Amino acid sequence: MSGRETGAGITITLLGKPGCHLCDDAREVIERVARDLDVTWEERDITQSREDSEQYWEQIPVTLINGVQHDFWRVDENRLRAAIAKLREAA
Repeated sequence: MSGRETGAGITITLLGKPGCHLCDDAREVIERVARDLDVTWEERDITQSREDSEQYWEQIPVTLINGVQHDFWRVDENRLRAAIAKLREAA
């Protein structure tokens, strides 16, 4: 899944796995924030990558912003919005 192709080069990545209820909750928050702030988002299934599985298995869902870990286990919507705003200010 992926959002729009705009957003000043900001991409939110959700790392999760099938059957993860916390991942479902995180997806809802990320979809909403990405839509509202017009940024791209993507989702990666950690079961499809040995490296992702080894690194993130006990932390999912994990949220990355432009490839940098932002959150794990739960996505705080206000914190995610603030991080994106900060990136935009710095650009």
